[in-house]
Amino acid sequence: NPGPASYRRGGPLTTTDANVLLGRIQPDFFPRLFGAQADQPLDREAAARQFAELARQISAHSGRSISAEEAANGALRIAVGSMANAIKRISVARGYDVTRYTLQCFGGAGGQAACLVADALGMSLVLAHPLAGVLSAYGMGLADRIAMREASVELPLDHQGLAKAQTQALQLQQAASQALQDQGVSVEMIQSQASLQIRYQGTDTALTCAMPDQAAPQALLDVEAEFSAAYRQRFAFLMPDRGLVIETVAVACSAAGETSAAAVDPGGLTLHSPPADALVQIYCPADDMPAGWRAASLFVRESLQPGATINGPAILAEQNATTVIDPGWQACLQADGCVELRRIQPRRAGQAIGTAADPVLLEVFNNLFMNIAEQMGLRLQNTASSVNIKERLDFSCALFSAEGELIANAPHMPVHLGSMSESIRSVIARNPAMLPGDVYVLNDPYHGGTHLPDVTVVTPVYMDENQAAAFYVASRGHHADIGGISPGSMPPFSTSIDEEGVLIDNFKLVEGGVMREAELLALLGSGAHPSLNPTQNIADLRAQIAANEKGVQELKAMVAQYGQATVSAYMQHVQDNAEESVRRIIPSLKDGCFSLRLDNGAQIQVAVTIDAAKRSAVIDFSGTSAQLTNNFNAPRSITMAAVLYVFRTLVDDQIPLNAGCLKPITVIVPEGCMLNPRPPAAVVAGNVETSSCVTNALYGALGVMAASQSTMNNFTFGNARHQYYETISGGSGAGDGFAGTSVVQTHMTNSRMTDPEVLEFRFPVQLESYEIVAGSGGAGRWPGGNGGLRRLRFLEAMSASILSNGRIEGAFGMAGGMPGATGANWVERLDGKVEALPHIGQAEMAPGDIFAIRTPGGGGYGEPASPKRPGLIKVSRPV
Repeated sequence: NPGPASYRRGGPLTTTDANVLLGRIQPDFFPRLFGAQADQPLDREAAARQFAELARQISAHSGRSISAEEAANGALRIAVGSMANAIKRISVARGYDVTRYTLQCFGGAGGQAACLVADALGMSLVLAHPLAGVLSAYGMGLADRIAMREASVELPLDHQGLAKAQTQALQLQQAASQALQDQGVSVEMIQSQASLQIRYQGTDTALTCAMPDQAAPQALLDVEAEFSAAYRQRFAFLMPDRGLVIETVAVACSAAGETSAAAVDPGGLTLHSPPADALVQIYCPADDMPAGWRAASLFVRESLQPGATINGPAILAEQNATTVIDPGWQACLQADGCVELRRIQPRRAGQAIGTAADPVLLEVFNNLFMNIAEQMGLRLQNTASSVNIKERLDFSCALFSAEGELIANAPHMPVHLGSMSESIRSVIARNPAMLPGDVYVLNDPYHGGTHLPDVTVVTPVYMDENQAAAFYVASRGHHADIGGISPGSMPPFSTSIDEEGVLIDNFKLVEGGVMREAELLALLGSGAHPSLNPTQNIADLRAQIAANEKGVQELKAMVAQYGQATVSAYMQHVQDNAEESVRRIIPSLKDGCFSLRLDNGAQIQVAVTIDAAKRSAVIDFSGTSAQLTNNFNAPRSITMAAVLYVFRTLVDDQIPLNAGCLKPITVIVPEGCMLNPRPPAAVVAGNVETSSCVTNALYGALGVMAASQSTMNNFTFGNARHQYYETISGGSGAGDGFAGTSVVQTHMTNSRMTDPEVLEFRFPVQLESYEIVAGSGGAGRWPGGNGGLRRLRFLEAMSASILSNGRIEGAFGMAGGMPGATGANWVERLDGKVEALPHIGQAEMAPGDIFAIRTPGGGGYGEPASPKRPGLIKVSRPV
């Protein structure tokens, strides 16, 4: 309530209204409305009026006149694309190729889009249940009663481990069976099924395999074969050098619910073409003709007999659903009441949609480009080895034009995405003879990188092997270790890039489809401070190659559907749209300047000059501190990433973060300052800490919001066997009309915290506590978000370090709001002593010691009701 506009309750436009206006839903064959407008048909005119107004707005904005029907058809196409993209994401995450499966249709509106969604996915078969409109509720009524029990095993998958797992399963079966008996289920009705959760040694992803028969001599081999098949399907590779572990045993005991109907023998089905109950008009494309009004037959489902065959365009109306058979599709009513929808005409290889910007297709391609990057990210997450990528999601994937311009990205790490274009352009410029099958890798901060642990893999995309690369795809992941003077490659005291790890500059990772593993191992083992875990580096690089290959496949599929000229044109159109979106908000901004001081005394100075007439801005960092002797220098690519991120966040429109956002902006960064250093300056903190400070300084100059924590609270620990790195959440800044958020990753970082169970399983540590520090956010009409306190106990001797900011200088407030509380770092020794650490520090941890990190709060916005600083902050131990 109120529902769609056509429901006569003053509701907004919805996809249902688009279907009503386009004739895909016929009001005379739709269940009557109830309530205040009882026994009334759908109001087609209400939908028509609102779509006419939408068409007017689109025409005024784009300069291209469209009709109400074209607007509704565009809305439907965008909705179909969103549904198809969602299905792709889910299937890719599980390793399935949807084209090999049947699309199951349910929901009252599912049938109206089923054929279109199937076409978008390349699927040729759709199945609609006779109760598709109420399938979820119906299924709940028929559901089995199930009792599930599981237990952790953590034993090697060998004959002894399997025997113990089978014994455990018998105990679980008795418990689950008793739970059903307690509900009144007789023993005779209970069926049980046992399964194993198997994973590779040293990984976190377990897959389900059937529990084998105790008596089967081939039991162990059967489990291994089932696991290998499932793992290859999901991750596209195997790790035969690693042992298998039984993680969990699970048992499900069930008592069958009611059956819906007896099985029907499909044999003897007589196909026939029934007469239509009505002739209607629907708005749709056909063959090579563009969308328009076409005659269609309408059939009432209840009047049809099994074997009824209907060719599209047609509508199948029933009490609980409406199914549309689009042109090129055929429906057949099966003996069991299901409707099988099958494509009977081949899909067109390409759509002659032209290269001129179309507002509907602009949205469609926005979503398509972003969806490809998201699918790349899922592939990378699934196939990576390290916790950093697999659990913390410290990675980014993106698409680039033939010139290396950022086109679209998944919502990954802003600091990665804004700087990757320079990496791509560097690869293009330095490899004029690249060929299909070549893949490049680099982490050089002076050629588009951020800091050395962030390793970028670049793959050119060729549509024709005899032509130059048409596009590029890239993935950037934070590796657990790339060398350097401290484990984890985030040294707090580095003064030169050489001390931060192995520098990779334009290295050919794959040549002619073959990974150059020997050469890569030699590179990772080179220099004064080589990588501590090259095997894991290679595993993660393989995952990045696989992620890029997914992007290549999806781009080729897009070109096959729309044509290369169209795809290339829309790569430019989405940049033009992003540029225009930024230009529209620039006149609402004001000139401003801001100076932000870091804990180490360095100063970031920024001035923003707005030219409202030209709808452009100049960002000038003159006056910023000169290149530093510590590692808080930020390469120019980092500075540009921060500018790109800030101006993208000012745009409310759903557009990809891409190169177009920067076109209205001139950025001045003096060479030799800390935001544009000369090699071999150390930069490991520039990527994480200085980028956060630049972002806050820009928001301060623009006057739009208070500062969030000016730090990512980089915590690293390790020894020869283990290396781990994480960024820790703090308080975000408040703005006009919104409060800050407590304990959240802010601005240039978007990584996730490792689950405590995974952290404690993979590393010899124990998470003692992680809590919100009440009162640490700055007071204001809209208060800043609170910081957090994280305490980690070490169970093994390790070296731990903290690289942070905001321990001396708190997050500033705005418009009268108060600053957030500063953070703190300390070590709690097992003997009770407490050792305070500065904003950058390192400590040797003995078993039983605790490393504590209190993160800063965000600044408040607006005068607080009672202007005073935050009260005392309680912490677990005094500092």
